[in-house]
Amino acid sequence: MLSIITSNLPDWPDWAMKLLMCMAACLCVTFAISSMFSPEESKPKDVTLSQTYAKTTNGQTNKTLDQLRSEFDVFRNKYIIVYLVIMLADWMQGTHMYTLYLSYNVNISALFLTGFLSGAIFAPFLGSAVDKFGRKRSCIVYCVLEIIINCLEHFHNFQLLLLGRVLGGISTNLLFSAFESWMTTQHRQNGFPEEWLEKTYAATSIGNGATAILAGIVAQLLEDKLGQIGPFQGAVALTVLALVLILPWEENYGEVKEGGHESSSLYEQFIEGWKATCTDSNIWRIGLTQALSEGAMYTFVFMWVPTLLTMEPPGGLPTGCVFSSLMIAITMGGIFFPIMHNIVSKTLHSKEKSSEVTACLIYLFASASMAVP
Repeated sequence: MLSIITSNLPDWPDWAMKLLMCMAACLCVTFAISSMFSPEESKPKDVTLSQTYAKTTNGQTNKTLDQLRSEFDVFRNKYIIVYLVIMLADWMQGTHMYTLYLSYNVNISALFLTGFLSGAIFAPFLGSAVDKFGRKRSCIVYCVLEIIINCLEHFHNFQLLLLGRVLGGISTNLLFSAFESWMTTQHRQNGFPEEWLEKTYAATSIGNGATAILAGIVAQLLEDKLGQIGPFQGAVALTVLALVLILPWEENYGEVKEGGHESSSLYEQFIEGWKATCTDSNIWRIGLTQALSEGAMYTFVFMWVPTLLTMEPPGGLPTGCVFSSLMIAITMGGIFFPIMHNIVSKTLHSKEKSSEVTACLIYLFASASMAVP
């Protein structure tokens, strides 16, 4: 039986397979520990008569809570399917981008830097643009951009690859603004209780971790069959599928203080956001904290492949397999976070500062791990 299983496993280096299996075992242990030490959830409150009935968005008909839950499940599943397909396609690109550019013998640093710079330049404007021109349209634009970007990856032309990185900075901003904002607004327009948003966020968080792990394995299998470009071809197919699933969505827009969604220019929205950032220290401090942590993370993202390549691992470097192992580590961190937060809260005997202290400890652990050669 063991020989049959072994014969059907991918032909990856032993050290990579052992790493992946070891990380998978650690993830199972983490789940077991989490089930034993996770903070107990408060019991659900009794549903009152006012909670049993809810108005629809047009205010003309009433629905029972069971009917509303049924509609919510359909809505949530519709969104989560698209979200997971999109995230799977996005993760698959990251597994082999460095090695693909390395095979093209181009300036890899310039390409990565262009993508990061493009994201930084367009980020202040795209959020307002998404609100103004529609979230569904923005999701469609994201899919079209991703298809174009992954098609450009097929060319050994530095200028075309550079164009792809510029478009990649735009699409990354759309990915992390358009989809979630569409879901949140549509959730409220459908008349679903605000508390149910947590269910969707939790499902997408768990699903994102699972797709990240799956992406590395799928990308590595595609590379084995189709070469370095294989994961990008798979990403094109997944993005087309997501685009088809998005087309039936309803359109929604961001809120403005006066008039409809067309009454406020992008410049006015940008100036208003900039003033809010400058006048509220909490906004710019959390923004700076996020920027520094993201900067450290992207430094690691850029350096882990060339660092491992210089070590000349036996049997080569299956980047997709290693990527899945790294994603398992991230998933483990997400599982341990509520346990750690609960321990800090009990130690401080206060929930007001527990989040800040927990964040400081996490950054301390992250700094120590980065310091290890």
